[in-house]
Amino acid sequence: MVRAQSGRSNVYNASARAKARKASLIDQTRMRQLVQQGTDSIGASIGEMGYRAEMDLYASRMSGADAVEAALFHNLDNDLAEVLRFCQGKLKSIVAIYVERFDYEKAKTVLRAVNGGASDEMIESQILPSENPRNATWLTIVKNTEGLDEAVEAMAGTPWGQTLAKLDAESTLEVMENALDMQYFADALRAVKDKEGSPQLLKYLRMEIDHRNVINEFRSIRMGMTSEQRQAMIIPGGKIDAATMKQACVTETDEELIDVLRRSSSFDDNGFDEARADSERLGSLDPYAELLSHQRHAVLRRFSHLSPVSAFPIIHYIEKKALEVRNLRLLVRGKAVGLPKEVLEAHMDY
Repeated sequence: MVRAQSGRSNVYNASARAKARKASLIDQTRMRQLVQQGTDSIGASIGEMGYRAEMDLYASRMSGADAVEAALFHNLDNDLAEVLRFCQGKLKSIVAIYVERFDYEKAKTVLRAVNGGASDEMIESQILPSENPRNATWLTIVKNTEGLDEAVEAMAGTPWGQTLAKLDAESTLEVMENALDMQYFADALRAVKDKEGSPQLLKYLRMEIDHRNVINEFRSIRMGMTSEQRQAMIIPGGKIDAATMKQACVTETDEELIDVLRRSSSFDDNGFDEARADSERLGSLDPYAELLSHQRHAVLRRFSHLSPVSAFPIIHYIEKKALEVRNLRLLVRGKAVGLPKEVLEAHMDY
């Protein structure tokens, strides 16, 4: 965790470096070319597109989609560390607020693995490979704990550990994950609201909160959760007002939920009718998730262009890099199970 950096920011240099890195990401044309490739050649092609060092690292003991996926996450970790290294001063503190979400995601990964009964060997070899030095702390927690209670205790001293320690001993994994989401956004909002914070990043974080809450509401309808359970999942701090979200928690269908959300001027309903139709046809929440993802990327892109010398070109790059890793992971896993090209392309988010 990196916070409260002192000294001068190097905004000009860091913004330029982030833009250069973004230009080197896999573009839509090359990604579609990867979709057309077979399972045997796709790994080699991904390696040549910036992932060769990590691919070679895992090639000695892993193969196929497992090796590619491990390489992708390792590369992302390396990239995040490099971005933080070339940021200085206040800029580094602002970027670190965004990067910290990846630590929270790893905490969730550990909890899921422990809760699912995965062996230490499986976690070390597949879920959090030991070849990645940034997994060392997490692997130590896994190896020295048995069950969720001990895992939570082992995380003491970290922001996520302090959050989990406040929960009841009988809390489910779902409750723990939701508490981590709430804590991350609470910390992030507090950090960007201080006198040296970023008003634009605050606006973006509040949009993310709204999107997380909306997706959770769609999911809770399918799970048949009670209104009380749904209300407890609402992450505070979004732009959609609390009264609207409270009404959303008692809706019973997607159509009702969208109608309630439309009562808030902070809800952008463009594309939701089409997404609802696609969701019903596919039996999946993916159309909603992709629509909201496109909305966030559009805002990041606009902020990046409006504030070319700021934290936003760097945050925009990080988001695009994470999206590239997500697309490549989807691609190799989809190829491995024989999904048609049309299905893969439909689920790619550019």
